[in-house]
Amino acid sequence: MKITFAKPALPEEGAVVVGVLEGRILTPSAAEIETRTFGALTRAMGVSRFEGKKEQSLVLLAPHGLPIARVVLVGLGKAEGLDRRTCEIFGGVAMGQLLAASDTHATVMVDDIADAPLTTADRAAHIACGARLRAWRFDKYCTKEKPEDKPVLKKVQIMIKDVAAARKVFDPLDKTVDAVFMTRTLGNEPANVIYPESFAAEAGKLTEFGLEVEILGEKQMRKLGLNALLAVGQGSARESQLVVLRWFGATDRTARPIALVGKGVTFDSGGISIKPSAGMEDMKYDMSGAGVVVGVLRTLAARKAKVNVVGVVGMVENMPSGTAQRPGDIVTSASGQTIEVLNTDAEGRLVLADALWYAQEHFQPALVIDLATLTGAIVVALGAYHAGLFATDDVLAERLTAAGETVGERLWRMPLADDYDKLIKSDTADMKNVGNREAGSITAAQFLKRFVGEGPWAHIDIAGVSWSTQDMPTVPKGASGFGVRLLERFIAEHYEEKGTES
Repeated sequence: MKITFAKPALPEEGAVVVGVLEGRILTPSAAEIETRTFGALTRAMGVSRFEGKKEQSLVLLAPHGLPIARVVLVGLGKAEGLDRRTCEIFGGVAMGQLLAASDTHATVMVDDIADAPLTTADRAAHIACGARLRAWRFDKYCTKEKPEDKPVLKKVQIMIKDVAAARKVFDPLDKTVDAVFMTRTLGNEPANVIYPESFAAEAGKLTEFGLEVEILGEKQMRKLGLNALLAVGQGSARESQLVVLRWFGATDRTARPIALVGKGVTFDSGGISIKPSAGMEDMKYDMSGAGVVVGVLRTLAARKAKVNVVGVVGMVENMPSGTAQRPGDIVTSASGQTIEVLNTDAEGRLVLADALWYAQEHFQPALVIDLATLTGAIVVALGAYHAGLFATDDVLAERLTAAGETVGERLWRMPLADDYDKLIKSDTADMKNVGNREAGSITAAQFLKRFVGEGPWAHIDIAGVSWSTQDMPTVPKGASGFGVRLLERFIAEHYEEKGTES
């Protein structure tokens, strides 16, 4: 499906999407269509519950005599609230209606609106971004899908006066959406397709964007002492991997980089502490943190961002077998700290412990951010609406939270405190990998905190937001790619050199 920008003109085919401000206030394009349809829009709104609120939509057949097939009204909300996220939701809601219809072509009319906080070009670009995000489908294995069940939409044209300005804003957004799609694809692929070695191979393809990619196998990791990571994967027939991605685009290539660290458990059976069978198939997306790191590095490289960033992702498969680690085992991490493994299903923190150490030991980063589908406790606490944020630095936490609000990937800061360390105190090692049922997501973060240095660090628990169980305005059902846009925006706003498009 192709999205283009063009000068305003009366569409001659397909569907037309127009915005309506809250209170059933027609925008200029909607008012023009209203005139041509002899008041049909006003009458339709009058007998429906459509009021122009954000996320509302109303689909009408075009009256006889017009060349178009249907008119799609989409709520814009209040003019003063037309920020980036609202425009993306508009594009996503419109795309949802278009995909459900039989039109192969559609036109979206974007007008100048007084009191809107964004320029018309900005709004057009973010509408296009939201439409692309919603249009994505993972259907490569649906070989018997009926033609009538497949979307037929081929082209969406966004009409705006200043086409060049809209394209300029959309270009970097488009590259980030491509990266989101890569992350979503990795999360949706089954575990027999994406496993540590194949994930590493996919990451290796990013050298075409100028990224440096290094892949460490088990022999190399064993020499480095990454025993906590290796212990998780020792029950699997698949070899564990450590994937290191480098993008040094700053003018000063020696400047300390930002380090992004991701949990990459390509399938999590729970190991010897095996999970219940119900829902275990979803554990293919337990590598979402790693997928986000790869996606962020891809988009930074694709738009030649002037910043130094490294990504480190630990890739393992957690399986039960005669060689799997056992509850009660004690492993010595790369940092030298010992860990008593009480529950082999609390494996992600073991992977991150060594990956965090590696990132700091080899790159001396200015700050570290890790992402992981780490705990069910964060899902209980925050559901599917926020990711959990733990941070040792208030400025870092505030910047991440603000970036999340901008792109609609919201974070909620959770506490870190020494009191919680008591819950992971071991009698036989430096720590145990689980506490009791209390504060499960917090004790997991406290565990990770022992493997980071004195510099700024943030841990983002994305267990509740990495998989969508239903279609949302800009996120179809399945792997969401949550985190790619958040971190891209965070880096663009605060760490890239001035003059970089973002």
